[in-house]
Amino acid sequence: MAASSAMQSILASPLTRVTNRSRVNQFLVPTCFVPHLSRNSTLRVRCLADDQEDQKEQLPTPTPTPTPPPPPPRAPKVSTKFSDVLAFSGPAPERINGRLAMIGFVSALAVELSNGQDVFTQISNGGIPWFLGTSILLSFASLIPLFKGVSVESKSDGVMTSNAELWNGRFAMLGLVALAFTEYVKGGTLI
Repeated sequence: MAASSAMQSILASPLTRVTNRSRVNQFLVPTCFVPHLSRNSTLRVRCLADDQEDQKEQLPTPTPTPTPPPPPPRAPKVSTKFSDVLAFSGPAPERINGRLAMIGFVSALAVELSNGQDVFTQISNGGIPWFLGTSILLSFASLIPLFKGVSVESKSDGVMTSNAELWNGRFAMLGLVALAFTEYVKGGTLI
């Protein structure tokens, strides 16, 4: 109904005029409807889309609030049970053995260079009490932080990492065994 009243108002307007030559097709509908405007009449066209965009541009856009970063993951709880700390795959055995091997390898080479004694002569000439004292002291010093729940990885930083200590200990263990085997086969000091 609204469409028909709008059409009637357009057709009745003095601005539009249907020419007499409009063609009629087989359905009796005019195919050419061209409105003619007089030369003195003006037609104003107003675009509403620009007004709406201007209003959208004038509205302040809300700034999104940054989401807080998730909290850092907690370090896994380290077991302080004696059986867990000294287990075969626990944190203590390889570290303690590696630390003892590093001290033993360096001290064996130092005594060999200074006195000219091989490893077996060093042990038989009073090296056993030094070995036992060093082993007990270093074992307790290594176990105390582990029983308090401090992990080795939490204290490693920069060049002195826990992995570097493990690898140095492994090489020292191999070096100490190789030194003793070489001196045994050679029958004297390495140098």
